Amino acid sequence: MTTLQAFEPFTLWQTQGQKEVSIDRSRGWKRVCAVLLMCAAAAIASPAQTLKTLASFTGTNGDEPYLATLVQSNNGNFYGTTQYGGTHTGTDCSLGCGTVFEVSPAGKLTTLYDFCSQANCADGSVPTAGLVQGGNGNFYGTTSLGGPKNFGTVFEITPAGKLTTLYAFCSVTGCTDGEFPSGALIQATNGNFYGTTVEGGTNSLGTVFGITPAGKLTTLHSFDGTDGALLQAGLIQATNGDFYGTATLGGTGRTCSGGGCGTVFKITPGGTLTTLHSFDGTDGEYLYAGLVQATNGNFYGTTYLGGANDYGTVFEITSGGTLTTMHSFDFTDGAEPLGGLVQARTGNFYGTTSAGGSIGAGTVFEVTAAGTLTTLYNFCTATECEDGELPATGLVQGTNGDLYGTTFGGGSGGTLGDGTVFSLAVGLQPFVEAQPTSGEVGRPIRILGTDLTGATSVTFNGTAAVFKVVSSSLITTTVPAGATTGNVQVVTPSRTLTSNKKFHVLP
Repeated sequence: MTTLQAFEPFTLWQTQGQKEVSIDRSRGWKRVCAVLLMCAAAAIASPAQTLKTLASFTGTNGDEPYLATLVQSNNGNFYGTTQYGGTHTGTDCSLGCGTVFEVSPAGKLTTLYDFCSQANCADGSVPTAGLVQGGNGNFYGTTSLGGPKNFGTVFEITPAGKLTTLYAFCSVTGCTDGEFPSGALIQATNGNFYGTTVEGGTNSLGTVFGITPAGKLTTLHSFDGTDGALLQAGLIQATNGDFYGTATLGGTGRTCSGGGCGTVFKITPGGTLTTLHSFDGTDGEYLYAGLVQATNGNFYGTTYLGGANDYGTVFEITSGGTLTTMHSFDFTDGAEPLGGLVQARTGNFYGTTSAGGSIGAGTVFEVTAAGTLTTLYNFCTATECEDGELPATGLVQGTNGDLYGTTFGGGSGGTLGDGTVFSLAVGLQPFVEAQPTSGEVGRPIRILGTDLTGATSVTFNGTAAVFKVVSSSLITTTVPAGATTGNVQVVTPSRTLTSNKKFHVLP
């Protein structure tokens, strides 16, 4: 077993002057403020950058969300997972085996499911990945442990909290189907889901898999080390139909902790994998986060360590594999990003660092396409870290324009808190989001937004569509005849809302 699995105990040390913080990324970790650095320092975020702590985890309702970015649902609320906490315990999760939760933009938190509620954690335990909402309205995700052989599961859960286990890993001889899924699933244009595992496969170094909504799993690729190893992040489907992702270790670059420093790869729906880049430390090492495809067609991501100062990087990579290091963190502006990036309609990217900043407890940052980085918020700047500390996930932009995320620690429990859900207003404007973001003429499309009641028009790059306003946060429609690739627009009584991404009309 490797020491770099999120659900295996491992300790990272961060040092700034006379401050030293031990972080156990897995179980039972709590942070203690350094004697020489007060947690009650004043926040430096400007009035236009207002952070609100929406909810605090307290153990029984969840504990330590890790690598699990929130997802906004059709109803306008946000859904996510915590790796520990809840009301059930097991051998690998004495502090609770994890939860699925829902939180409203106003901060009402509801626990939808407690894992390990079945004998021997047959329903899964320790979810370290976020959720994806399928076209049927249900959510799909993975647990890194649990199932009949304790190698993790794929599950479906309804908005009301009814969970169905679709697949349990290591169901074949030699675990060639994979072990320990960690990254979030995606639903591809063909309706199936795709994901990754940390270990397993023919070389025990991780896999890429596809799974139908009914639970039939196909292993698309087994990593061998030279093309990547120990995948912690999920995939994205690019506009060309292929999948792109990152491997935490592996590759042909400089050795990092006994293996390569990580890779970026492309894989076709048929399973043909191409390594686009092998990191060597100078350009970053250890990739815990996946990629985002920007409006210019290139991909952007983060590395946990490496770069000019060994505190991690933000990078850009083309579809052909040309990599540019956009920014190297120096601790004062953040350090050790575990989450990925989200691009706003302004073209700028937003993300978090799990450490660094003015207190050393992590940051929210903005970075332009040219690489200019601005720290928007420093965590643990409220008394006793009630604003949260050490964000270990990326951000999601709500359709109201605000950014939403979670922290690993802090909250109403102060420096011994179990984490938070927060929102951060940075002046971004509301928008609409088409789901999926591509499709042929006649395909049903969901449009998510805010204050959609009374909408009078829906267009696909200027072509009018027939639509139905289901609620203030959801419109249903179909791709109209004559539509071409471009933005979706919704006209409401108060404003015109434009999609955050172009909708690609397929032939």
